[in-house]
Amino acid sequence: MVLLLALPLALSLLGSCLCAPPGTLDVDTFDLESYDLNGETDWESIDLNNYGDAYDYDDLDQPQIEVGTVAPPPTVPAPPQNVPPPDYVEEVTLPPRPTQAPAPPNLDFDGPGLFGPETGLGLPTCLLCVCISTSVYCDDSDIDQIPPLPKETTYFYARFNKIKHITARDFVNMNKMKRIDLTGNQISLIDQDAFRSLPELEDLLLADNQLQGLPELPATLRHIDAKNNQLKSAGVHQDAFKDMTKLEYLYLSHNQLDYVPTPLPESLRVLHLQYNNIQSLHEDTFCNHLNPNYLRRALEDIRLDGNPIILSRFAQAYICLPRLPVGRTH
Repeated sequence: MVLLLALPLALSLLGSCLCAPPGTLDVDTFDLESYDLNGETDWESIDLNNYGDAYDYDDLDQPQIEVGTVAPPPTVPAPPQNVPPPDYVEEVTLPPRPTQAPAPPNLDFDGPGLFGPETGLGLPTCLLCVCISTSVYCDDSDIDQIPPLPKETTYFYARFNKIKHITARDFVNMNKMKRIDLTGNQISLIDQDAFRSLPELEDLLLADNQLQGLPELPATLRHIDAKNNQLKSAGVHQDAFKDMTKLEYLYLSHNQLDYVPTPLPESLRVLHLQYNNIQSLHEDTFCNHLNPNYLRRALEDIRLDGNPIILSRFAQAYICLPRLPVGRTH
């Protein structure tokens, strides 16, 4: 029975192997008489017409491909060539040029200019210091002498250095100099002609040094600051301030002066003499005893505190002043 059921299936597979198109198999045409029980088949009794019409390959809708024909590969566009623009210039590396020693700078150290003359250290002043326009700043530069300055210098600052001596040649021909500030040095000596030939000098600041005397000063000064030195009355020239018709501020405190340096110019507004050794005043120190109507209106600030003088004993000395001096009254 099992053999009879497997026979149709075997015939169907056989038809597939013969590349015959599938057809309708009539199972009723097969019976036990058509098959040999010993495994041999009576092939004459099989009717091949029962397998349907012949297979027609022309009826297929699929496109026909000729055997042995290979489709050409798709066309791939060639990459664009890197064409340089019309104005392209190819860079060419040149061999290095031979190294030459730099030419020395052509600087005018003797005349006016940005760099100024060469200093004793072999540097132009304006490289050692700082030059801005006509101002020269040498503060905290550790210098021990006045450096050569450009001839156009107007304002010179050399504070907090180690300068000990001001010579007559330090400021020669400095015809535009207006301010000299040497505060906080170790100056003990100034040549007599160091400042006298400066026709435009207005401010001279010598505070916090070791001076025992003052040199001759130009009459153009407006502001003198020599406080905290070792000034003695013998070291200040007689009539030192008489002709200074523009002098307004005179600071001489913390020195060793024995008396007020007179005569004082009418233009003076501030006089600081505190902490000296002044013991007396003359009736003409500030006023004019020959003219009882004389008034000195400009001199409004006089400091005499810290001196051994008792102001109440010299009332006639400041009767012409708008304000009394500051100091001991008894």
